[in-house]
Amino acid sequence: MTKAWNEIDSLVRIASGAKAPLEKRDPAGDDLFPDRAHAEAATVENAKAIDKLQDRLWAERKRALLVVLQGIDTSGKDGTVRSVFNQSGPLGVSVTAFGRPSEEELAHDYLWRVHAAVPKKGMIGVFNRSHYEDVLVVKVRGLAPAETVERRYEQVNAFEKHLSENGVTILKFMLHISKDEQRQRLQERLDEPEKNWKFNPGDLEDRALWDEYVKAYDAVLERCSTAHAPWRVIPADKKWRRNAIISAIVRGTLEEMNPSYPKPDWKPTDFKIV
Repeated sequence: MTKAWNEIDSLVRIASGAKAPLEKRDPAGDDLFPDRAHAEAATVENAKAIDKLQDRLWAERKRALLVVLQGIDTSGKDGTVRSVFNQSGPLGVSVTAFGRPSEEELAHDYLWRVHAAVPKKGMIGVFNRSHYEDVLVVKVRGLAPAETVERRYEQVNAFEKHLSENGVTILKFMLHISKDEQRQRLQERLDEPEKNWKFNPGDLEDRALWDEYVKAYDAVLERCSTAHAPWRVIPADKKWRRNAIISAIVRGTLEEMNPSYPKPDWKPTDFKIV
């Protein structure tokens, strides 16, 4: 029997200030959605429900939902977007992929481009990678002084608290895959011609830094999982299980937000269509 969404959420959510070493967390998650057919059916139903809830969120236009997808290369950020939000209309969901900063973005503080992409009221916004690149890639590759990176943890927490206090509910998902699973997915990109375009030689450079990235993620999970914006570590070795877990949590969160259609200040009976 499948667990309720809030029970699933409690198993993947990181408590504020808790140590959460990835090496002790199962990237398979066999106890969550053990049956593939049921998991895939649940994802479809959740996606339909998310679409209806987003319609209410858009009509209400008082709050927004921000979904942050973070994970090492091949962890499935794009696939999650396609599966969880494939029923939602393009007017209600915005997806922002954060790559290497442009010259214009580098001319501002590192959160400038992020704040500009935060969803407006009524919207669901999805970040494919996020401001956490500035304490992950930047840290591992030494792109900024250590003391600069150190300050950013609290800056990020303050930024997210500001958002949460101004009507933005934040869901942060770290897509957790094993090193062996990443090897298989990278090999597929070499072996299958239709996936060749996905392969980036730079991914191999990051793979060589696997242990350093794990340590960087451990620091993020411990220092930036807060009461207002906790991290969820999602077992992502199985794509169908990853999608089922995330779609359940997104749906459950929207149901708790319970957006409502506004009541007009007029009566339908006051009008007649001729």
